Amino acid sequence: MIPIRNKRKSLKVTVEEMRNFAFAYVEKYAPSKQQLKTYLLKKYLKISVPNVKKQDVNNLIDIVLSDLEKNRFINDKFYSHSKAKSMIQRGSSINKIRNYLIGKGISEEFIKETVNKIKDENSDQDFFSAIKICKKKRIGPARVEDNRSLFYRKDISLLARNGFNFETSKKVMDLSKNDYNKIVKLL
Repeated sequence: MIPIRNKRKSLKVTVEEMRNFAFAYVEKYAPSKQQLKTYLLKKYLKISVPNVKKQDVNNLIDIVLSDLEKNRFINDKFYSHSKAKSMIQRGSSINKIRNYLIGKGISEEFIKETVNKIKDENSDQDFFSAIKICKKKRIGPARVEDNRSLFYRKDISLLARNGFNFETSKKVMDLSKNDYNKIVKLL
């Protein structure tokens, strides 16, 4: 026989469940504040506690989030810097990093701070990221000399889709094979 659940949950029990869900999610994924809020809201909608208003649930989620922020389990500033650093290592442009962080719900203040930090560390970061993309995808100066002119437009458009502006893309595409190899050795 399957037991029937007729227990009504109180808001206090719901807060404890949310806190436990939040801890499990933070431990596994290291999310931004907005990602965690979305997760908890979806989790609540699955559970659907009767006789509780959505505004009360939003308030409870905000309480849990502020508690986690106060105890430094989630930190959007740190999230922004760490994601930007890992994306730079993969060869992402500054525009792509900015759009990614906006999509994750990071505040504009932290995004500006992260982008300024990237520009301070390396004034021409997009150029080096474009070189990494060329190496990874074997396009532009990484191609065989005979094929470079045939695939020029295709390679420029690939760089544009990765968030690089036309000047940076053209600068990378016009590199000679020797200059490209020297730069790749430095990276």
